Amino acid sequence: MKKKPSASQAGPVTYDTVREIALALPGVEEGPCYGTPGLRVRGKLFARLWEDGETLVLKVGFDAREVLMAAQPEVFFLTDHYVGYPYVLVRLPRVERERIEPLIEEAWRLSAPKRLVAEQEAGGRGKLDT
Repeated sequence: MKKKPSASQAGPVTYDTVREIALALPGVEEGPCYGTPGLRVRGKLFARLWEDGETLVLKVGFDAREVLMAAQPEVFFLTDHYVGYPYVLVRLPRVERERIEPLIEEAWRLSAPKRLVAEQEAGGRGKLDT
């Protein structure tokens, strides 16, 4: 029997949804970043809310960024500012939780120390599955 989504899983994705997903990962802290909320692991930024309050700046590899933008240009985009940086912009009201959740975890993996990633892979995965 499929579990009914909790209130935090239903409806449009917001920064609160992103925060909930990210803070379930080890070592994540929230703090200001250019005047908006940002998410870091051991001091390294992997996501932040853009100034418009509805767009997420999310760390990704350059190749993954191109794939995301080609597959869903209405969701994933780029401004000139981010061309040289490994980030993509995500229109939160247009993305599904099932789509953003693994991308947040991957952004965390790109920034987290190898030891922390290894610990998560060894036993912490249940945190995301609950």
